[in-house]
Amino acid sequence: MFIAHLPAGYLLTRGIVRKRETIWRPALAVGLIFSLAPDLDLFYFYLVDGRRTPHHDYWTHAPLFWLAAAALTVLALSLAGKRQYLIFVGIAFANVLLHLFLNSIAADIRWLYPFSDIRFNLVEIPARYQPWYLNFILHLDLRSGDGDLRGGGVGLGE
Repeated sequence: MFIAHLPAGYLLTRGIVRKRETIWRPALAVGLIFSLAPDLDLFYFYLVDGRRTPHHDYWTHAPLFWLAAAALTVLALSLAGKRQYLIFVGIAFANVLLHLFLNSIAADIRWLYPFSDIRFNLVEIPARYQPWYLNFILHLDLRSGDGDLRGGGVGLGE
């Protein structure tokens, strides 16, 4: 899913600012940065944590963290009289939410954390192959003839 975040961020940002050409470049920069922002935890995941904790369990994949950050930024900009920059907060928050939504298709996201540890995903891709990305390429069971997902299903992750 990682390679989907940048194009999705581009399309979302373009949709938001389509009639505001004067802010297109800075809006695109904000949109693309925040379309990837939740995955900045990958540096910690690989370099410090040694891949012991699923990176979707870090705070960068907690929607409440991003909501709080956006709310504090809106408050700070409003108090500073810089309301013209609020559009950028909206673009950033929208791109983070899009990132988390896209992750929720085939990966677990704890949308209600810290109030609940329930993990949400649309389909579950079983870890059967190495390297990890082959699981997303080879997850279709073509033996059934209908392309059903093997071992997955639709609903909540465990």
